[in-house]
Amino acid sequence: MLYHETIRVPEERIGVIVGRNGRVRKRVEKLTNTKIEINREGVVTISSPQETEDPVLAWKARDIIRAMARGFSPKNAMSLMDDDARLIIISLRESVGSSANQLKRVAGRIIGENGRTRRVIEETTETKISVYGRTVSIIGVDPGLEFAHRAVQMLIGGAPHSAVYARLEKMRRDLHRYHSELWEESAL
Repeated sequence: MLYHETIRVPEERIGVIVGRNGRVRKRVEKLTNTKIEINREGVVTISSPQETEDPVLAWKARDIIRAMARGFSPKNAMSLMDDDARLIIISLRESVGSSANQLKRVAGRIIGENGRTRRVIEETTETKISVYGRTVSIIGVDPGLEFAHRAVQMLIGGAPHSAVYARLEKMRRDLHRYHSELWEESAL
C-alpha cells in the first residue's frame, strides 16, 4: 500500500519541521519509514515509498507534522510515536466565530495568566497543549487526553476557571484510580 498525503502548514513553522540541517525532517522520515518533502509555500508532502509492514507509521508522520505545524516543539510532537498517543486539534473559529477579539479572549482563557491554566491542565492530565493561531491542540494518551479535551471545551464554552479547576481535580482522582487499577492488573 502506497501512502501519499499533502498538508498545508504555516510558513513560519517550516523551519521547525525541517530543523537545523534537516535533522527533524530526517528523523521523522527514519522513524516512520516515509519520505517528506517541504516547499517554501508551506506544502508538505508525505509519502510511503514502498509497501510497508506498518501502514500506521505514515499516519504517525502526518500527525507529527501537523503537531509541529500547530505550535508543538519537535520533541513534544515526536511523542506521537507512542502507539497510545493521539493528537486532537480544536478549531476556535468553529466554536467562537471569526471575531479576532473573541478568538483572542478565548485563547487567553485557555492559556491563563502567565500560562497557569494551560500548565494546570497539562500537569493534571499528563498532556501537552499548544494554543496557536485559531486552534488549540492537545497531545496525550487516554484517559488524560479526553480529560484535557473536556477542560478546554469547558473554557471555550465560558465556564469559570474555578469550575474547570474543580472538574480537573475530580479528573485527577479518576486518573490516579485508573493508573492504580492498571498497576494492580499488571501485578497479577
